[in-house]
Amino acid sequence: MNLIKSACLAVALSATTAFVAVAQDYESGLQAFEKEDYLTALQEWRPLAEEGNVEAQYYLGIIFDNGYGVEQDYKEAAHWYEKAANQGDAYAQYNLGVMFEHGEGVQQNYSRAVELYRSAADQGDAQAQNNLGWLHQNGRGVPQDYAEAVKWYRKAAEQGDTYAYTNLGFMYQQGYGVPQDDAEALNWYRTAAEQGDARAQTNLGFMYQQGDGIPQDYALAHMWYNLASANGDERAADFRSNLAKQMTPEDISRAQSMATECLNSKYENCG
Repeated sequence: MNLIKSACLAVALSATTAFVAVAQDYESGLQAFEKEDYLTALQEWRPLAEEGNVEAQYYLGIIFDNGYGVEQDYKEAAHWYEKAANQGDAYAQYNLGVMFEHGEGVQQNYSRAVELYRSAADQGDAQAQNNLGWLHQNGRGVPQDYAEAVKWYRKAAEQGDTYAYTNLGFMYQQGYGVPQDDAEALNWYRTAAEQGDARAQTNLGFMYQQGDGIPQDYALAHMWYNLASANGDERAADFRSNLAKQMTPEDISRAQSMATECLNSKYENCG
């Protein structure tokens, strides 16, 4: 009996020691990663990943996906994301879903992207919820279903996903899956715009230009187009140029000052 107990204790101690060693190797890799010493992180994590450590598998995917310290390799990234995703890691499922949606490192497959996004979305991943909404909105990998799109956008928005705010605004503006409601669209666009989302800023500018659900205001429209253009929405510069033809130099100057004030206040004072 004592021999059996001693043997069991030895096994338990051995397992505990191994667990501690794995944890230490993972933490060493994480510390190196945070210091941008990616090669050291890779050296620490690869053996763990090959042994099935899900966190190490996910981070190897990140390293190859972004080319951190190595040549960017989408195929290798997908390989490691797949391993982590198969163990239920929501972040890996989301990232692999993106790769299948866009055909990066894998053959483009919207149906597979839907599966992966849904798995991550069901675990509460807001980005996956938003992307799942987009695929339902556009009928990619699933039949087009506006109501289902709104459902997932709303779940993501409830978690503060800025892109979901913008997408919900669009659905209300167009009346897709919900009753058409300019006021509700404005609310969602403004929330996203004040967080710096360029597409929301452009759409908000357009609503001010047209007077949709709000008094027409060219200066505010110009201001939002200006901000959207600075944030990378190529449509906004054209909209701003066309709108400027209908404005006086004084109004344009005022709109530019408003845009500066909006930025300087970090979107706290935007007209």
